[in-house]
Amino acid sequence: MAQVVPHQLLINLSFLADKPTGHTVYANSLLPHLRSLDPILLTSQIFPDDRCYPIPPHLTPDRGGKGHLSRLLWTQFELPNLYKKLKGSLLFSPIPEAPLFTKIRHVVTLHDLIPLRFLKRFSPRTPYFKHYIPHVLSQAEQIICDSQATAQDAMSFFNISAKKMTVIPLAYDAEHFRYLDLPTQNYFLYLGRHDAYKNLGRAIEAFSKLPDRASYEFLIAGPTDDRYTPTLVNLVTQLGLTERVKFLSYVPYSELPTLLNQAIALVFPSLWEGFGLPVLEAMACGTPVITSNLSSMPEVAGEAALLVDPYDVEAIADAMHQISRDPTLRSQLHQLSLDRASHFSWAKTAAATADVLSQYL
Repeated sequence: MAQVVPHQLLINLSFLADKPTGHTVYANSLLPHLRSLDPILLTSQIFPDDRCYPIPPHLTPDRGGKGHLSRLLWTQFELPNLYKKLKGSLLFSPIPEAPLFTKIRHVVTLHDLIPLRFLKRFSPRTPYFKHYIPHVLSQAEQIICDSQATAQDAMSFFNISAKKMTVIPLAYDAEHFRYLDLPTQNYFLYLGRHDAYKNLGRAIEAFSKLPDRASYEFLIAGPTDDRYTPTLVNLVTQLGLTERVKFLSYVPYSELPTLLNQAIALVFPSLWEGFGLPVLEAMACGTPVITSNLSSMPEVAGEAALLVDPYDVEAIADAMHQISRDPTLRSQLHQLSLDRASHFSWAKTAAATADVLSQYL
């Protein structure tokens, strides 16, 4: 009788950094729920409950350009050898990276194509997204997308067939981000990076237009960036808001639930998002949300947030004024947010991901 060769799933975790990024959180949240597929994890980190195969530790994005380049070279030239050695039948990469022009069958996750929407001429991410990503996607067995907006972008930019994509929403840590029944403080909150497409400048301008702005603060939580933060600081100075707008820089993960719970509202008028995790995390805390009516944000927020045109400063200001002055509206958004967030979980996300992977094993 011929021997039955088991189907072997390999999961590429070469990008996992010590400090949690969005991609790291996504991968780490999926892994416990994918054990039923008995994968081998290609990783430099330790996962005591999983089968792991050690790979070099210098491939991570926190090592800058060298880390990215080393990972891409490893992916193209070393990963195929591991795939053959470990008798892989399918490679899953939680980011859109895989060996090109090989017989390796792969499924990847595409989080967004924002660098193509907001081109930066001399950024190394531009050729990466223009020339590498489309080949990875075109050669993939299936592409998992965080949102319908991301899937639509893949169709628009690369002419990828809709049949080749499965939309699986992200989720949040329900034990961490939850309603804490704390008193609301007089501050609006932004959570995220300072990149230009995050639209922080218009959010600050909107805050400046509040008739009673002296009664509130606008807290900006997220790592500073020498390319963008100085411009925002100058804007705050020009608008006379140095006492009202506070740059908190990086806020430890452990402190985020309290910060979100006590905010009047999360103000997140990004010009584009592949998903928009801060919106979901705020809703899980019962915090009212003001966010954009573009890209994935309506998919995440549904009717549980105030959706605004992110290019319209007056619209953002009106939404902030509404929430600050109307306790009934805040109460309604609080309950709608909790209800909406309850529909998202990593168990659901992982189960849907496992279903996709199982189809190709």
